[in-house]
Amino acid sequence: MIKKTLLSLAVAALACGAAQAQTAGSFIVRLGATQITPHVDSGDLSAPSLVGTKIDVRKDTRATGGITWMWTDNISIDLPIGPAFEHDVVGAGAIAGTGKLGTVKSLPVTLLAQYRFGEAKSTFRPYVGAGFTYARFYDSKATAALSGLTGGTPSNPTTLSMKNAGGASAQLGLAVNLGGRWSADVSVMKVFIKTTGQLSTGQTIDATLNPTAVQLGVGYAF
Repeated sequence: MIKKTLLSLAVAALACGAAQAQTAGSFIVRLGATQITPHVDSGDLSAPSLVGTKIDVRKDTRATGGITWMWTDNISIDLPIGPAFEHDVVGAGAIAGTGKLGTVKSLPVTLLAQYRFGEAKSTFRPYVGAGFTYARFYDSKATAALSGLTGGTPSNPTTLSMKNAGGASAQLGLAVNLGGRWSADVSVMKVFIKTTGQLSTGQTIDATLNPTAVQLGVGYAF
């Protein structure tokens, strides 16, 4: 997928002719999409529970945007912007195959410092970034399957929540000047983050999420 995207951006850049400089002091506003894929390493649900009761968290894709400020011709500050993502929480380990246990919304806030290689007028500008992400988890909803596993009843169902958490972020990307003030951008970001799920039954479960975020966008410079 990424190779095909890079090839498409290259063709578009060559077709649009001369590149527009991404110079110091300019702002680049972009609009596109982001897919977040958690890579979960789950602990066991605390007692009382079946040994090996774990969870997994599914990916989600949303329309997103962002603002980049060129501090110098090579150093930029980037703030991704977007709505909350909604992830399905499913059974894993000893309860793999039980299906969806619930859903949780995540609103990640990330700030990145980036170094862009090449000259300000270069058509292709690979870059690396590093920063911090803080994720707010909210609006968690449990299913009947979770209640069944934890002793909940229709009149008193089990509910769940996840603790907010933060962690370091690392990014690798490519900006392509399309001519004029327009550019295209593709990046892959890794976030190192852990959280704890809590049930209304008093049980808890620790999970390392470490999601990968793939972002595609088109930008306009001011």
